[in-house]
Amino acid sequence: MDTDQQILETFEKYLAQTLFPDEPELLYAPIRYSLAGGGKRLRPMLLLLSYRLFGDDVQRALPAAAAVEVFHNFTLLHDDIMDNSMLRRGKPSVYAKWGQNTAILSGDAMVISAYKLLEQIAPEYLPRILKIFNQMALEVCEGQQYDMDFEQKQKVSVVEYMNMIEQKTSVLLAGSAMIGATLGDASEEQIRQLRRFAIELGMAFQLQDDLLDSYGSDQWTKPVGGDILEHKMTYLMISAMSHSSESERKVLRETHRREDLTNEQKIETVLEIYNRHNVRHLTEQQISLRFDRALAILDDLGDEERTEPLRHFARSLMGRKK
Repeated sequence: MDTDQQILETFEKYLAQTLFPDEPELLYAPIRYSLAGGGKRLRPMLLLLSYRLFGDDVQRALPAAAAVEVFHNFTLLHDDIMDNSMLRRGKPSVYAKWGQNTAILSGDAMVISAYKLLEQIAPEYLPRILKIFNQMALEVCEGQQYDMDFEQKQKVSVVEYMNMIEQKTSVLLAGSAMIGATLGDASEEQIRQLRRFAIELGMAFQLQDDLLDSYGSDQWTKPVGGDILEHKMTYLMISAMSHSSESERKVLRETHRREDLTNEQKIETVLEIYNRHNVRHLTEQQISLRFDRALAILDDLGDEERTEPLRHFARSLMGRKK
């Protein structure tokens, strides 16, 4: 059985050989730039590992894996426009490098390119794959809209936030797992189990991302405190709001706008309230709960040796040894 690294190398080679025309250059150069930016390739890897749980010839699943990765990168191009983000993976975003109009149009072309990749799937699988892909794509857009809605809301509940990250983050992982399993001729029950596994893993991953943005780690390479400075309604902020007094909530709502404080002071002010209410521990508990649920689902999917690649993937995604 191929290792994770071998599967990743096979995918990277396939993606690099995916052809985009040279002209018009301003349409296709940003696409190549975006796809060459690396990233963890989480979604295609989950698709290919889910396929390998049931099938042997990973080449059959490569077009679908590439389609998912191209679609994911399309969402990043448009996200950067909506968030006015100048950086993506430590480099200038397509939006910063080429401007808004190019980022919009190149993103649109990426969606079409994703569907062209799906054309290469065997006809007997294509209707089922398209149904999964389309539902996944629509739910990602719904999650993005909820995220944008939260910017205007004074109060967001934990339930609302969990629903948002399930749609914005987890459904793309879930759709990837379902597509891989479908191509591997898994049963409907096995496909449902893999969807639940990916949903729980995706929730744990997003919550960990929230936590690291505020507290960082030795492996965290992004600036710490970005979510606080943008007053994003993360799990940490929502939990702090729900446990705080009215005076503390006022501080949480207004600190990011204060001109008399440096960015470092704003972050320290908010973290002080987080720490007062043990928000870090609450978040870590929720991460562990979701991660343990994800691994428990794999117990019903087959013997431990067969599911080990997915377990290893989950552990590496969460930075865990066991």
